[in-house]
Amino acid sequence: MGDPRKQRKKYSPPMHPWKAERINEENKLQEDYGLKNKTEIWKMSSKLKRIKAQAKQLITKTGKQAEKEEQLFRKRLEKLGLMAEGTKLENVLDLGVKDILERRLQTHVFRRGFAKSMKQARQFITHGHVMLNSRKLTSPSYILLAGQEAMITFRPTSGLADAEHPERKVALKKGEQKAEIKAEKKEEAKEKEDVSAEE
Repeated sequence: MGDPRKQRKKYSPPMHPWKAERINEENKLQEDYGLKNKTEIWKMSSKLKRIKAQAKQLITKTGKQAEKEEQLFRKRLEKLGLMAEGTKLENVLDLGVKDILERRLQTHVFRRGFAKSMKQARQFITHGHVMLNSRKLTSPSYILLAGQEAMITFRPTSGLADAEHPERKVALKKGEQKAEIKAEKKEEAKEKEDVSAEE
């Protein structure tokens, strides 16, 4: 027997290391989600591959055991926020790496306006400023369960817990600016639709 403390690899790297299209996609994901390295992308894609493989098996199976397995599988994905209640099992095959990356703690810390960038969100988490349901988390890649988004807070003893902290003010301003830009884009789209309808 081997050393029981030795962990197995949690991901499989790309089959071909020098494909320009894949490299460009990974670079964009790394930049958009403030990831430390591409290993984090490969971990999420491996997780997604396992989910899709299980979904494919369940789609082909029939019988009582298959129904039980499907129910458990659905509950797990609903709990992770990757599947809405009542959706078809085939829809799981449409999931992408972005869907899992959106469930990470780091992503939600940024989306909720606690940080001005994805990289700063990562910094706040790794430095122990962020709590989830009164529990300190230092792993930016923690996958949030459905409903846990509202439980994200700053540690009470952290300087960032103060709403008047300079870094938080900057983050809120950026969030407001993004909201304004989105609203402007929606208005422009509506105006274009109205013009095309009149024509």
